[in-house]
Amino acid sequence: MSSLVQSVDWLAIAPPTLIAVVGLGVLVADLFIDDGKKAVLGWVSIAGLAASALLLLPLLDGDRATFCLTGDTDLCSYTADRFTLVIQFLVLGGALLAALLSVTALKDADKELPEGEFWFLLLSSAAGAALLPASRDLATLIVALEVASLPAFALVGIKHGDKKSSEAALKFFLSSVTATAVSLMGVSFVYATTGTLYLTEIADKIQHVDGQFHTLAQAGVVLTLVGFAFKTAAVPFHFWVPDTYVGAPLPIAAYLSVVGKAVGFSGLILVTVVAFPSYADVWGPALAALAALTMTVGNVGALRQQATRAYSAVRLLAWSSVGQAGYLLVPIASAAYSKDAEKAIGSTVAYALMYAAVNLGAFAVAALVGRTKVLNRISDYRGLYASNPLAALILGFFLLCLAGLPPGIIGLFAKVTVFSAAVDAGLGWLAVVMAVNVVIALFYYLQWTTLLFRAPEGEPEKHRVPAPLTVAIALTALLGIALSGAPQLILRFSADTGLF
Repeated sequence: MSSLVQSVDWLAIAPPTLIAVVGLGVLVADLFIDDGKKAVLGWVSIAGLAASALLLLPLLDGDRATFCLTGDTDLCSYTADRFTLVIQFLVLGGALLAALLSVTALKDADKELPEGEFWFLLLSSAAGAALLPASRDLATLIVALEVASLPAFALVGIKHGDKKSSEAALKFFLSSVTATAVSLMGVSFVYATTGTLYLTEIADKIQHVDGQFHTLAQAGVVLTLVGFAFKTAAVPFHFWVPDTYVGAPLPIAAYLSVVGKAVGFSGLILVTVVAFPSYADVWGPALAALAALTMTVGNVGALRQQATRAYSAVRLLAWSSVGQAGYLLVPIASAAYSKDAEKAIGSTVAYALMYAAVNLGAFAVAALVGRTKVLNRISDYRGLYASNPLAALILGFFLLCLAGLPPGIIGLFAKVTVFSAAVDAGLGWLAVVMAVNVVIALFYYLQWTTLLFRAPEGEPEKHRVPAPLTVAIALTALLGIALSGAPQLILRFSADTGLF
């Protein structure tokens, strides 16, 4: 009689497990640490995230899988392959940089934000986000998605007595729960028609569904995709983004813009190219239309931001992130039509890595300016070069990367990679839409960039940069500059996803 006990590869699951353990440790330690010493919880959390990232190194020597079906080692719930490791690196790096921003934000809040709960929620969300790309069955995928999302709701609304924060959390929560309910209904339809939750087994069995269940299977595929489309902030599931980013603490807005997107896109990739490749004729056109709509709405929304409006800088970054989500969707849609789906998916991963580095950097400089300009308007950045030349140069560099202009070479290469994925897949119309949107985006990115170097109104105000904020800005700047000098590194790193 075969054993029903599954073996566990502890090294494979070490990165998300360590984050979860550190999160629980921080929550318990919060009960016993005096208020004056609670800053140490932040540094413990940062150390935990850094250690989790280092635990990815031993996994580079080959694919590992665990929680496998007894008697069939090909059907596993957790797989640490190349795709998993790249996304986990993105998630852990993004969470680490958000944590560095949070140390300064919590200190500036002067006990208005509960530190123990904050760090526990951030680490819990990061653990779920790190688990998701390794998930290879729909149950684990949905659980990981919710573990990443539920703490994020609380983090958005963690400012006590702040109506803007509470409203943002409520919008985020209600829309996300609705999307999850729809997605769970889709998963139940897929399970009903295939009899399995494992992604690779679904890919095989969904091709042989009885004719009478074909419509049910199609509905299951579409509804399952809806939940992940929401997490990517794809139009029309984007309406929560601007208000949520403005209402949340700025480090959490940065976290959602990068780690939240990584969660959505990795989940979307897994359910499309791994679980539903035979339904490419359903999700391919749908994602292509979503990509065109998302990049257009996002860029037009960013273009309409008024420089003197309160929180317009954060709103512009929010709408910009919606537009960037459209670019990220292009290669996934292209995978439905391309003969080399792995190359198309690699383009999304490469773009996501570039976007993560420069967008977190832009939020870091926004956090710096927000320390003296509480309303964080675009007009507040006028003359930043006069008061803090280095911050202005770095922010200008990040904006040029997002626009895809030199010296932000990595942004240009990433956009060309995505553009070529659409052309190679025969989606010429989508490539044209993308080209038009890149031109639209140039206007508002360059407008903000030129404002940094204009003569300031009145005396330039000096910005004191705390050490954690300095480290966050420096790390993102160094990464952006290094990748602009050698963009082939990121392209080679993400070329082999290991999913096929």
